[in-house]
Amino acid sequence: MRRSIAVYVGENGETTSLFNQGRLVVYQKKKGKWSSMKEMDFSPDGSRGIKELRKKMEEVLEFLGNCRVIVGLSITGVPYYELEKCRFSVWEFEGRPLEFLDYVLEKEEEKQSLEDAEQNACLRFIPIETSSGNYQISIKEIQEKDIGLTTKQVLLPVLRKGNFNSLEVICSHVPPWLEAGLLSNCYCGEIKKNNNDVRVILTGRVIPS
Repeated sequence: MRRSIAVYVGENGETTSLFNQGRLVVYQKKKGKWSSMKEMDFSPDGSRGIKELRKKMEEVLEFLGNCRVIVGLSITGVPYYELEKCRFSVWEFEGRPLEFLDYVLEKEEEKQSLEDAEQNACLRFIPIETSSGNYQISIKEIQEKDIGLTTKQVLLPVLRKGNFNSLEVICSHVPPWLEAGLLSNCYCGEIKKNNNDVRVILTGRVIPS
């Protein structure tokens, strides 16, 4: 993780709303100390309308480059939407940057660690191709043991891709969200039960709502 955080501050050096005139300061932590790497003046001038504000946000995004964490006093509306669309982590704090930068970095690193752990855990549950275009995946371990994963975390990415003719999901019981999807025709498939497990056979391209 890059140790860089952008902060939007006003003339007094404290965080301000992105709808106020101020400047963006990108801080980076090296050898235990925070230092300003680059700065950019920003004047939203909301009176010119949404189109102009979006254009200014494009300039902000280009300036921030690889930095994906930003802090301001208030970040809402168009600025928030544009940042969220580019997968920024958005924080709201009142005060001077050095009062909260360590806290934000700590929480971002914790989040990254959890995401990495989740991704590694999900790699254990990859659909196996049993024949051309037909796949099988078992989620029984997720349902029967506390391994820190949910059936949604494992299955939804597979369903969103939808590049299969059929997907056989082996489970202890049909996940409620999946059963609801079948009943509402969000998914096309059938449920087969036997003494040992339950199998949900999903067919065609399925796109979760």
